[in-house]
Amino acid sequence: MRSVGILGAGSIGCYLGAHLIHSGIATVLIGRQRLQDEVAVHGLHATGGELGSIDLPADRVRVATDAAELASCGLILVTVKSADTAAAALAIAGLPIMHPQRIVVSFQNGVRNADDLRERLPGVQVLAGMVPWNVVWKPGASFHRGTAGELMIQRQGDTADRIKQLLDDAGLDTLLHRNLTGVLWGKLLLNLNNPINALSGLPLRDQLSQRGFRRILAAMMREALQVMQRAGVKPVKAARLPPWLIPWVLDLPDRIFLMVASSMLRIDPQARSSMWEDLQRGRATEIDYINGEIVRLAESMAGTAPRNRAMLELVHRIEHLPHPLPVSMSAQELAAALERRLD
Repeated sequence: MRSVGILGAGSIGCYLGAHLIHSGIATVLIGRQRLQDEVAVHGLHATGGELGSIDLPADRVRVATDAAELASCGLILVTVKSADTAAAALAIAGLPIMHPQRIVVSFQNGVRNADDLRERLPGVQVLAGMVPWNVVWKPGASFHRGTAGELMIQRQGDTADRIKQLLDDAGLDTLLHRNLTGVLWGKLLLNLNNPINALSGLPLRDQLSQRGFRRILAAMMREALQVMQRAGVKPVKAARLPPWLIPWVLDLPDRIFLMVASSMLRIDPQARSSMWEDLQRGRATEIDYINGEIVRLAESMAGTAPRNRAMLELVHRIEHLPHPLPVSMSAQELAAALERRLD
């Protein structure tokens, strides 16, 4: 693992990459032309983590748009959007066999990506991972982390221990967990807020401070928990509160919520969901792998998840608008739009 590749260097990937490069690890970022252009002019910057501010000059940052540049990498961190997992696997499968023990870690949203990579990459060791934070891509190749938490990686022999040590040394605190599947389902519950935040147009802290938005989230969470329980899926706590308690806390009036759940609002004022950025840029979101995952699970048991389906349909409608527009719905407007889809 003397060299690391990051496949899908967007907000999360660049934040991880900045720390690895800063720590002296040879790292290549595979991203879009936009990233290559910004880094060439501004270098690479990461803020908001334990190391404070990381500022890397352009000549220390290797950015490529062709995944073939991963050929020399013994460790590949996959940070592409869930819809691009198959393409990522194809790119990795096509690399020369320079590392017979090449290791892949999926640091992606959703619950199925690591399994999809394993299926498409026979013989490659693939570990599931979880990223707890939100990272915002600001102008000038600057990546700001707005929330706290530790990375998690599936506990799997010495390999996971070595990756944990590498990430810890880079200032990326990492935990190992035997039940990453449960962790990812727990994270999925929290990610049900992503579309709410995106449609509100507000920073996360401002959005979560409003009971109207929180009640929409609580209703979707309760529905998701019911579907999971019926399917025998047991989400592992991915926040300070156990999953079953979060909807109850979200429903509290603002004044009481601010007292009881102050830790939920210890969020950087700039933090937003990645889905907000996708909608602002007119890109496809990961809604199919968040609310859509709950809908699929319900349908697999001949059931329904109407509230999560309503959110899925609403986001898809906005995605398909001919020209992306800034979205800023009030809690009342969002609740009404969802209710119309429940009728």
